[in-house]
Amino acid sequence: MRCPFCDIDKDKVIDSRATDGGRSIRRRRQCLSCNKRFTTYETVEEKVSLQVVKKDDSRVPYSKDKVIAGVEKAAYKRPVSVDQIVALAESVEEDLFRRGEKEIASTEIGLIVLNKLRTVDHVAYMRFASVYMDVDKVDDLLEEMQQVKDEAANAPPREQGKLF
Repeated sequence: MRCPFCDIDKDKVIDSRATDGGRSIRRRRQCLSCNKRFTTYETVEEKVSLQVVKKDDSRVPYSKDKVIAGVEKAAYKRPVSVDQIVALAESVEEDLFRRGEKEIASTEIGLIVLNKLRTVDHVAYMRFASVYMDVDKVDDLLEEMQQVKDEAANAPPREQGKLF
């Protein structure tokens, strides 16, 4: 690794640790020529480029930022933190890349987001569902709301922790 200060290719690694949930390695290095320290990051190169097949049959590259933006809109003025939204988007991304496919339909991504959002916030879920499902009839939306309401009535309170 070339030193960013003196451009000499002699350094030693002082510290290494996993970052980004184990997806990359942070290395602290010291130049043997000028003794200055710098940090490098190693990540696995993603060879698989995931393409999203949209409803009009066009293809666009997958973007986690689009998932985050959609969930942020659904969770607007709801008690959903940015960390929860980012974790949800990362979970969706992991599910997609774990499949090993090169193309995935946008409707499948929407279903994955819906399933994960349902456990985070019911109102945000309904907002996302109302746009995603392209509801034509109010009855369809009311039916989905009733299912969420019944599910929430049977669930333990949010403050209650799991016993086992």
